[in-house]
Amino acid sequence: MKADVFLDSNIFLYAASGIESDAAKKAVALRLIVETDFGVSVQVLGEFYDNVRRKAKLAISAETAAEILDLMRRRPLVEITNRLFDQAILLSLRFQIRYYDAAILAAAKQLGAVTLFSEDLNNGQDYDGVKVVNPFHNLR
Repeated sequence: MKADVFLDSNIFLYAASGIESDAAKKAVALRLIVETDFGVSVQVLGEFYDNVRRKAKLAISAETAAEILDLMRRRPLVEITNRLFDQAILLSLRFQIRYYDAAILAAAKQLGAVTLFSEDLNNGQDYDGVKVVNPFHNLR
């Protein structure tokens, strides 16, 4: 399983968001989902589901959430393993980042992705061969 691009959970949350002020980010997120050869990890599925359930302000229906989760499951998907856990710990120590961000990077690397679209890490930084791009950087 391989993917050129890895999408973080915030991409899917903006794509499904019913918040009017998220309209510009929603358009960018939908374009990424449609136009990129992306993969995700089980962690991304979990983060998406947790945010949908906890944050009613996102106004994402259960049906929309289920459709997005189904879409994500049909893409290249990295499962959480001991190996991934160990790689994430090494990345978190090396780059002084949170474990969960490092686990996203480790999953992207495992898929062979060279680009991670996320707003959670440093825009433009290369983390051991995976470049982070914040697709919403110019929308602020």
